[in-house]
Amino acid sequence: MNLNYEPNIIKSTANLTREEWLKDRRLGIGGSEASIVMGVSPWATRRDLYYDKIGWKPIRIDPEEDNWVAKQVGNRLEELVAMIFSRKTGFEVYEDKNMYSHPLYPFMIADLDFVISFPDGTKAILECKTCNYNSQFKWKDNQVPINYEWQCRHYMAVKNYKVAYIACLYGNNDSEFFIRRIDRDLDLEEQLIEKEKYFWMEQVQARREPPYEEQPDLVLESIRRYAGTPDQTLPPINLEEEDKNQIDRYLQLAERKSRLDAMRRKIEQEQKALSIPFVEKLGKNCSAVLLSGNDRYRITYNPTSRKIVNKENITKLENLYPDAYADVVSESVSRTFRVKKEAA
Repeated sequence: MNLNYEPNIIKSTANLTREEWLKDRRLGIGGSEASIVMGVSPWATRRDLYYDKIGWKPIRIDPEEDNWVAKQVGNRLEELVAMIFSRKTGFEVYEDKNMYSHPLYPFMIADLDFVISFPDGTKAILECKTCNYNSQFKWKDNQVPINYEWQCRHYMAVKNYKVAYIACLYGNNDSEFFIRRIDRDLDLEEQLIEKEKYFWMEQVQARREPPYEEQPDLVLESIRRYAGTPDQTLPPINLEEEDKNQIDRYLQLAERKSRLDAMRRKIEQEQKALSIPFVEKLGKNCSAVLLSGNDRYRITYNPTSRKIVNKENITKLENLYPDAYADVVSESVSRTFRVKKEAA
């Protein structure tokens, strides 16, 4: 790989509106989209990204796009995360307000959070993240979420840097803070470039839809997103004989699942029967303890409560207070996939 290059500056991002920024990103593949191209994004498929790049329908590659509070928290805390990182490491950190492209692969574009300037004059990427307290497990044991790793590898390729750091704040003090270093790996970078080149040249520019190859839940959500509103008045479509094997396999798995569900229900009933004497002993108490040698057993029987509105009261609310109903009730549509074998 030719490593004797400097990135091209596309434009300054200092005064770009979000709409302008999103439009410019359609000119190539950005760092946060690298994991989608690699097929490991938790948020989107290559098909989703393809549709976005050809301007058919925009996608949201991060759930925070739908959560304006989380998005604002992330944006507003970037400077704080960079400041904490600088204080903890002693490294000089500054913002980079440019959008870049790779000189050899111009479809690879990058706009960075911050850049680290080392005492010897070399530089590195600093990617600033925040997450909620319950998501910290993704960073344990020096782990880096895979989508962030590919993002940094993409940036290192564009900027021709050897090192990237990710800093993540997950609490409200500087001890609840992760710092992860990622060193450039030219073998992985070559794989990334080849994947991105194929996606851009052979799919986006050739207007050829990428096949669905990601996790089933992600693929099904993607199909649902673009299929449109279900219409039960349409006639059944006719499948081909070649589809029979997959349908039979689906039915076999359904039968197996049914047997396992029956076994699970039987186990649950036995567990409930075993719990009866302890529930009776507890009465109003919510916990019990048994000490046996070096072992300690703790039983809890805590109350849980939830607010529900039954269907009858929903109808009453709609009829009596239509304005309030419109304010508080939203309708979601889901689809259930079933297969039934019948006589011809």
